[in-house]
Amino acid sequence: MNMKPRIQEMVDRFHKKMAEDPEAKEEVMSLRKTVNIDLGTESYSLRLEDAEIKDFKEGLLDGADILLRSTPENMAALIDGSLRPTKAYITKKVIIKGNIQDVLKLKHLF
Repeated sequence: MNMKPRIQEMVDRFHKKMAEDPEAKEEVMSLRKTVNIDLGTESYSLRLEDAEIKDFKEGLLDGADILLRSTPENMAALIDGSLRPTKAYITKKVIIKGNIQDVLKLKHLF
């Protein structure tokens, strides 16, 4: 399962939310983080800066600030809303490593 188009949809939703929700934008404006998404069979990375997701691409970055590890199936469920982020985290369908404050601010990705 190639998740790149689905994750791009998530990135596009994030940009739309930042354009439409000044409070959400203000909350993440100061974050400058690199994020790795490791889905086992495929991996992606991105950079968050100035409330924009930049450099979304295949592959993992060395020393990323945040790591999201899951499966393509669980990631698809997160994106389409059939799996809630909190439930995914509690049931370990998604493992997140990084500063918890940063991760909580990134809830705007979902």
